[in-house]
Amino acid sequence: MTIDLAVMLDIARDAVHLGTRRLKTQAVRQVIAKGDRDMATDLDHTIEREILAFLAEHTPGIDRFGEESGGNLATPHRWVLDPVDGTLNLVHGLPLYGVSLALTDGIRPLLGVISLPSLERTYWAAPGIGAWRDGNPIAPSTVNRLSEAMIAIGDYGTGDDAPERNAVAIALHTALAPVAGKVRMLGSAAVDLALVADGTLDASITLGNRDWDMAAGVAIARAAGAAVTDTDGSPHDSRSLTTIATAPGLTEAILHILATATTGTRYASDRRAASC
Repeated sequence: MTIDLAVMLDIARDAVHLGTRRLKTQAVRQVIAKGDRDMATDLDHTIEREILAFLAEHTPGIDRFGEESGGNLATPHRWVLDPVDGTLNLVHGLPLYGVSLALTDGIRPLLGVISLPSLERTYWAAPGIGAWRDGNPIAPSTVNRLSEAMIAIGDYGTGDDAPERNAVAIALHTALAPVAGKVRMLGSAAVDLALVADGTLDASITLGNRDWDMAAGVAIARAAGAAVTDTDGSPHDSRSLTTIATAPGLTEAILHILATATTGTRYASDRRAASC
């Protein structure tokens, strides 16, 4: 299948607009437990059904995968959707959440769209098209000193792997506290990556890599000019253990701290570092 990224990006933006409209006009009515300290809402499910149906109509030859409903992944290309990234923030009234949609080739994202309705921001990007926020081109920050950097770290983990993940997160906080300008935990990977892409944040560190959480933000941050890597500095893809996005001037320093914090854990990838 030949993919016209410009056409697909327009379709993705229209699809995400459906979710944005729901988030602006419809309140959460039901909270649904999913697992250890994890939840979805009726709004997650409504947005996912609406967007996946739209994509099925407009791109019938491309598989679709949603966080809440799963999906078929038989074809080389697939849409990957998180209908509400930051559901807990939404439930608690914290305005840091959004709709995240990517088209991937199974290994790397080809394009991404993220809408942050409460911030009145929409981001989109694809190779050759660039990275944009509300029609304006974006770029990562030019900060190159940790002492001047604002760095986001992903949430503490839940579930079976929480002890190891949280030990690494605590080690990261311990390492960054005396040297970083500020450290934040915003509760949404889509928010973190979009804000690295436009230079609001200087780096984002997430100890995980689920396509529905990361793919759209990775596409946008990379197209904007941020470095997006695994722990060892190799280029990020769906097989990466972590998702590290940095302003180019901070990459080396962030990876050095990560190497120390992840030593002896499953997050310490043994792949050789490669160019970003």
